[in-house]
Amino acid sequence: MEFSALALVHDLEAFAKPLMAFVDSLTSFTDAVQAPNAAPVDPMPETIPLAAPEGGREASPGAVGAALDMSPWALFMKADIVVKGVMGILLLASVWSWAIIIGKWMRLGSVRAQAERFEQLFWSGRSLDDVYQSLQSRSEHHPMAHVFVAAMREWKRSFETGPVSTGLLPSVKDRINKVMNVTISREITRLESSLGFLATVGVNATFIGLFGTVWGIMNSFRHIAASQDTSLAVVAPGIAEALFATAMGLVAAIPASMAYNHFSTSVGRMAARLEGFSDEFAAILSRQLDEKAR
Repeated sequence: MEFSALALVHDLEAFAKPLMAFVDSLTSFTDAVQAPNAAPVDPMPETIPLAAPEGGREASPGAVGAALDMSPWALFMKADIVVKGVMGILLLASVWSWAIIIGKWMRLGSVRAQAERFEQLFWSGRSLDDVYQSLQSRSEHHPMAHVFVAAMREWKRSFETGPVSTGLLPSVKDRINKVMNVTISREITRLESSLGFLATVGVNATFIGLFGTVWGIMNSFRHIAASQDTSLAVVAPGIAEALFATAMGLVAAIPASMAYNHFSTSVGRMAARLEGFSDEFAAILSRQLDEKAR
């Protein structure tokens, strides 16, 4: 067994030697053919020093930063007159929106607190005349008190000339309900004042900013074409000015839209609260009218 294996190895070595010699000769022939056609390798080019700017001084990082000032004020001052107008409109809309937001937030908070105090007074067990006199003396100004005072005023007017006959009681109830409904509508209209402006800013401020962006990009491309230079120092300021208009539109639109949704919900809750109170108060007055009719 070992003798056959040794014989096999000897045969393989005898076969491989001519094959390796042939491969070596073929490689030598290929190198000899390609050598004359090989392109000479150029030496490493020498580094050419950059020319110094005028005055013999190199540009400092501070000079480059001053040339590419991207602050909001610099972007506004460098912008086109149309883009400046758009930015000015958006700035005024944003300031006005925040003034409305702060005022409306304080007003609705005060209305809720006053409504809670009035409900505690109304359901304290005191007579309606005492509550009416206390409200007149304190001259409170909030929707629920106004609804109550309007209904009580109509109630007293109905009995100024004397007792009301049984046939006129339905008309008295109807007048009191109408007075309360009109008062509720008037108070809700007051609470909703200026919310339309917030809705307008929330919807349209983004589009106004987009108009400024489109106009600024058009001007930027026109300047690039005129200067025939597409370097970052030429392209970046114009694009930044244009995008700044969109950013201002978003800054004005997002708070206005969020505030409008929040205040609309708050006003809707107050309207439902006033409707519930008017129904309860109308039931109390109707019960007293029925007792007087007996």
